[in-house]
Amino acid sequence: MTLVLAAHGTRDPAGRQVVHSLAARVRAHLSDVDVRVAFADVCSPTVTDVLRTIDGPAVVVPAFLAAGYHVRVDIPAQVDESGHKDVVVAEPFGPSLVTVVHERLVEAGWSGEPIALAAAGSSDRRALADIHRAGRLLRSLTRVDVEVGYVTSASPRITDLVRGRGFAIASWLLAPGVFHRVLRDTGADIVAEPIGVHARVVDLVVGRYRGAQLPVALGG
Repeated sequence: MTLVLAAHGTRDPAGRQVVHSLAARVRAHLSDVDVRVAFADVCSPTVTDVLRTIDGPAVVVPAFLAAGYHVRVDIPAQVDESGHKDVVVAEPFGPSLVTVVHERLVEAGWSGEPIALAAAGSSDRRALADIHRAGRLLRSLTRVDVEVGYVTSASPRITDLVRGRGFAIASWLLAPGVFHRVLRDTGADIVAEPIGVHARVVDLVVGRYRGAQLPVALGG
């Protein structure tokens, strides 16, 4: 069985390194599993490229924090284009990593300020619902006001939301790149780092893989 960790993709080498480091940590937990990295956009190899090199069944784990266009359309289309017949696409990460976002805030110096949860953004209402759910979970965890803002593709834009309002910015991003640089450029006093490589992320990838493996036919 092969696990394909499918991330968004970025031109930022630090962002790509996060994905490869995450894959390495997953590999250490699943020593008998072939763990590969693929990207849904921006850089290569694509999910199609990777699946065409694999013999036998595979599980694609989308390393996405919301089920937007890439998860619902691009990754399934790349699976179809590969021609590989024994593939299961697992669920994306979703709002499961709010506790890590809280840790990153504390590491950045947060001490009770209202929070702006900054996400990449999406035109898919289901993805936006995932992000707002994460915002509600973060509010329950921190017991302070949490508002959601976006870098692109949705409103309010994070740059407008935080202007002059004393927010600490929580980064609802997996890895560094151009979107996180936008957060830093807002001038907010506290800007948390992206989620990055964390034990909870590793556990989530492993859990998604184990929960999505192809069923074994009876008698097969």
